[in-house]
Amino acid sequence: MQEPIVLLPGMMCDARLYAHQISDLSQDHAVMVAPITQGERISEIASALLPVLPAKFALVGLSMGGIVAMEILRKAPERVTRVALMDTNPLAESPTSAAAYEPWIVGARAGRLEEVLSDFMRPEYLAPGVARTEVLKQVKEMGLTLGADVFVRQARALQRRRDQQSVLRKCKCPALVLCGEHDGLTPVKRHSFMAELIPYAKLEVIPEAGHLPVLENPGAVTAALRSWMRQPFVLK
Repeated sequence: MQEPIVLLPGMMCDARLYAHQISDLSQDHAVMVAPITQGERISEIASALLPVLPAKFALVGLSMGGIVAMEILRKAPERVTRVALMDTNPLAESPTSAAAYEPWIVGARAGRLEEVLSDFMRPEYLAPGVARTEVLKQVKEMGLTLGADVFVRQARALQRRRDQQSVLRKCKCPALVLCGEHDGLTPVKRHSFMAELIPYAKLEVIPEAGHLPVLENPGAVTAALRSWMRQPFVLK
């Protein structure tokens, strides 16, 4: 059996984000979803996960989950056999973008989490079409389940995150960089840039999908992950 697959959800998302991938990949792979809900820094979240993850594993992260995945790759590259970074960003927040989280943090603390979640994940971040409404509903349900305290911790972690470009340049394992073609939050050009940084990366653009292709076009994402899992190991 191949190495286990560890899935890291995006901000304010849980295992429901990866329902299709879990159902399909678990037919012939050991699959686990690791929460990214503990810690007010990305490094703290990664450090809390490493003791409970397998000795070696294939690592998948979407959005904030991808940011945590890059930190795990920085801290323990010898344990990551392959990495898939989806709809994410290797750059640190600018002072302006970091400050943009503050009204959301205030709103979450004031009991307006549902309103905050609606503003945080906007329709224009997703592919156009009627499916947007259902995807946004699923995201809001996951966010409300996790609650305001998790939102505040994750927002603080994102505000303080480091630049991971040097980590990507040092990556020596099979890497998949994946993005929805209509991603309005972390666009395709950002992923082209990421793929160029990683020595052994493959760029995959998912049609009919935006920032959450695992929900918008799940079959295409799962097929891309299966292809990635079939890639031979790159000697380090």
